[in-house]
Amino acid sequence: MRAVVQRTYGDAGVLEVAEVPDPVPPDDGWTVVELRAAALNWHDVLVRRGTYASPLPHTPGADGAGIDLATGEEVVVLPSMWWGGREAAPGPRWEILGDHRPGTYAERVLVPRDCVAPKPAGLSWAEAAALPLVGLTTYRALVSRGRLASGESLLVLGAGGGVATMAVTLGTALGARVVVTSSTDDKLERARELGAVDGVRYDGEAAPTWPEDARALVGGAAGGFDVVLDAVGAWPEALRALRPGGRLVVLGANRSDRAALDVRPYYFGQYDLLGTTMGSPLDFAGLLGLMRERDVRPPVVDRVVPLAEAAEAHRHLESGTAFGKIVLDTTQASR
Repeated sequence: MRAVVQRTYGDAGVLEVAEVPDPVPPDDGWTVVELRAAALNWHDVLVRRGTYASPLPHTPGADGAGIDLATGEEVVVLPSMWWGGREAAPGPRWEILGDHRPGTYAERVLVPRDCVAPKPAGLSWAEAAALPLVGLTTYRALVSRGRLASGESLLVLGAGGGVATMAVTLGTALGARVVVTSSTDDKLERARELGAVDGVRYDGEAAPTWPEDARALVGGAAGGFDVVLDAVGAWPEALRALRPGGRLVVLGANRSDRAALDVRPYYFGQYDLLGTTMGSPLDFAGLLGLMRERDVRPPVVDRVVPLAEAAEAHRHLESGTAFGKIVLDTTQASR
């Protein structure tokens, strides 16, 4: 079969399409999914750079949708493998598909049988492939960890990425009042089209005061947000946007992997600081149930490109100009 292979760590240019052996299930606990689409995540960029010491040569990719060859069913791939028996946090065997095993940038992928779920009705192949990682991650962040409830306010840092667009979608479906931040007016407007009630710029003249500008949208000095979702690592600024007793949910460090907090304002503010990542099979079932029960928009897809253009797709992802998910058409493996 054809797959994207990296033989070394580095920039997007290390990704190339090559012939690799077809995957073979070692026993009945595994199945092969013939992929129709695979979606990019920032996690894949870190894999490509060597952050997770993936074995080389390696095929990255955590997200995918296709046909389960054992059953003939249309499925989505759950990238969270061997979560473990505790819902509070993953166990020692937990791993993400595409870290240490060949991932979804391929025509076929081998996964544990309990890592496939029926493809949600009404989603295209691209939308289905874009759902699992950001959908699962965002659901766990907002619901399982953040306890976001109808009528509460949610601030999403960033407006264009896969998690951010999914957070607007899920937050709105849960009945929350969603506000976003961005560096461009275009992304703010597109977030409003998804359901955000408003947004603020965090760059330029607004840079020093964006937390207060955001607070002003939900009550100003006397109020603040019930939940702030931070995928960039801006903890000190994010806390300034919270109401007393609010929850800061952290799931990324795209801008910074270190944060310095003033201790006294933190405990006097009675804040909750909640770390989260990916999610469990129970979280995934909750996401799919929410999509069946509520009017949840499909994942936002920025563009769909052939598998052979994976390197160009990574460059677009790293440019920060995408709005929504970038998806590879795995049925187009050659130029």
